[in-house]
Amino acid sequence: MSYSVAVRALCEFTAKVGDLDLRFTPSPSAQEGIAGHRTVAARRSAHYQSEVALEGEYQQLKVRGRADGYDPDNNRLEEVKTYRGDLDAQPANHRQLHWAQAKVYGWLMCQKLGLTQIDLALVYFDIVGEGETLLNQRFQAADLEAFFNQQCARFLEWAHQEMQHREARNHAAQTLGFPHAEFRPGQRILAESVYKAVSTGRCLMAQAPTGIGKTVGTIFPLLKALAPQQLDKVFFLTAKTPGRKLALDAAKLLHASSDLPLRVLELVARDKACEHLDKACHGDSCPLAKGFYDRLPAAREAASSVRLLDQRNLREVALAHHVCPYYLSQEMARWADLVVADYNYYFDFGAMLFGLAQLNQWRAAVLVDEAHNLVERARSMYSASLSQFSLQALRDSAPEPLKKPLQRLNREWNALHKEQVAPYQAYATRPDKLLQALSLCISAMGDYFNDHPESLAGELQAFYFEALQFAKVAELFNEHFIFDISKHSLGGKRSRSTLCLRNVVPAEFIRPRLTAARSSVLFSATLSPRHYYADLLGLPADTAWVDVESPFKAEQLRVRIVDEISTRFVHRQASLEPIVDLIASQFAQQPGNYLAFFSSFDYLQQVAQLLALRHPAIALWLQARGMAEAERQAFLDQFTQHSQGIGFAVLGGAFGEGIDLPGSRLIGAFIATLGLPQLNPVNEQMKLRMGAIFGAGYDYTYLYPGIQKVVQAAGRVIRSEHDRGVVMLIDDRFGQPQVRQLLPRWWAFV
Repeated sequence: MSYSVAVRALCEFTAKVGDLDLRFTPSPSAQEGIAGHRTVAARRSAHYQSEVALEGEYQQLKVRGRADGYDPDNNRLEEVKTYRGDLDAQPANHRQLHWAQAKVYGWLMCQKLGLTQIDLALVYFDIVGEGETLLNQRFQAADLEAFFNQQCARFLEWAHQEMQHREARNHAAQTLGFPHAEFRPGQRILAESVYKAVSTGRCLMAQAPTGIGKTVGTIFPLLKALAPQQLDKVFFLTAKTPGRKLALDAAKLLHASSDLPLRVLELVARDKACEHLDKACHGDSCPLAKGFYDRLPAAREAASSVRLLDQRNLREVALAHHVCPYYLSQEMARWADLVVADYNYYFDFGAMLFGLAQLNQWRAAVLVDEAHNLVERARSMYSASLSQFSLQALRDSAPEPLKKPLQRLNREWNALHKEQVAPYQAYATRPDKLLQALSLCISAMGDYFNDHPESLAGELQAFYFEALQFAKVAELFNEHFIFDISKHSLGGKRSRSTLCLRNVVPAEFIRPRLTAARSSVLFSATLSPRHYYADLLGLPADTAWVDVESPFKAEQLRVRIVDEISTRFVHRQASLEPIVDLIASQFAQQPGNYLAFFSSFDYLQQVAQLLALRHPAIALWLQARGMAEAERQAFLDQFTQHSQGIGFAVLGGAFGEGIDLPGSRLIGAFIATLGLPQLNPVNEQMKLRMGAIFGAGYDYTYLYPGIQKVVQAAGRVIRSEHDRGVVMLIDDRFGQPQVRQLLPRWWAFV
């Protein structure tokens, strides 16, 4: 059995030493990096070879990669690194890593061409001034071979361990039995569909009802496919914390049911993993960054023997070895089999998991949990905004070198206001003059931070990163985006504004991520209508589809449409009393725990206040704005097997999906809204754009997202084949045929 490793991954494993140092350096963007490499290549002779594919072997180890360039006229192999700012500020351990890469490529080239010696050059290209700093050394092939063998030997012990682990993992996975005595109804169909999708290398959309065990039903078949499909990784991606918890619980179940040596890793956000939030990420500030790479091998070895690296277990390993938990988790992402993480880790601009998968050419299978959430999350990933209030604050306090660029940006910003009469306006084109001023501002700020790294904090830092995101999104701007300006009047002729670049259709960014995997499975209880999600997420034409029949019987859930009440804004006041009477009547008829969902906190408060006044004996639990995780849990903890009360929540919020209150913990739901997004100028622009692209503006903007939230909320009531409950859909529009047909087929209406 052989083990394959990329040159960069090999060198990062063997040649990284010293401190973790994440002090800000104004590094080039990916596009700037590519352009820099092209510029360097264009300056070379006609015989110059770019992106030279190289590979070699050491015992069972296969090493592969692409050298940046080879100049046959000078027998020189070049490793090109783009930068901006002061090259002298580059940490010594970075330079050491670059030389290690160059020397490995150098040996592979000597071997390929039968050379006895070769010149190796580190070419540092300044993307601002476009100057080159060339560090050249001549090496004998024999010395490079010795260096290559040394790096490989250092890595090989680990590689042997990894090969043994993979072999044991694959063997155990092949014999893995389902962790329950039998599949739940519908669960087997889901599992078979997932296995078939990964076997044929296709994407799959799976609509499966709440409560059938989708998490185990999707992870299990991919583990069975590890060996036959030669999968390296499985990524389980979630939108919210409860989804991560369900995946980790499924992993524990699989571990408990068999002797499966599966490494499972949970990735959490940096601010949740950081031990020293008051310190910067470098050795002069944080003790866990000091000598990080010197202590990493031992920490990595220890972590690799822990099957479940959830946040708690990984933290224990990290602190035992005096390394940063967050960056240890990033390292272990390379060696875990099942990675549980937020969507951002795979779909965002700088998504770590996607980047690692591409760099290391992993065969990965991707599971997208609660995939209906991916539309809005993806839109936010590929959108950006800038506030003129933030700019104004900076102009008053900015260091002298930044005052002029900021003032110019403000002038171009004000110029945008001249033609805009209304408070809100959308534009078909991006603001090119402002973007030019923004680019100069970003360059000036980058140069300043390079010279004054201590200034990278507070409002200046926040604005800089917002500006970078805005410029990045602006480069991608096309008909799938809206540029809009929201003006805020300050009295008289003065005004300030917020600029937004809003992504409307994220398909072009999501599709390459989905298709790069061996198979991507998007699953949810609400993926209807199919074409809506396929269009917005860019699913390929050959994507498979499965709509799993509900295991629940119609008699388990009484669904009543209360169409004599309108919850439209204009009828809100008139609806309060009938809704209170309805809730009180149902509670009196069948006491127990209920959730009541509303379109806004204001609406929720009005109904709750009237219910408390009219029926003070009924216990009420209210969702509040901005509840922290502990507060959300405390809210749910009130729903016990023996309690009786009404929980008030906002539809589409924290309690509208992803929560599990089985049995008598929840026996019914009142849904007093159609769930339609708010009618405002932004959504109206979205509607126009959706209409132009798909010919269904209202449906794509309002109806489909609204009904999805309704079905998700209703899905909280029936969690198992033993549950019984009632759902009341309160609005006259629920009776309309085009709305009824979007509701689950198994529902029976009374």
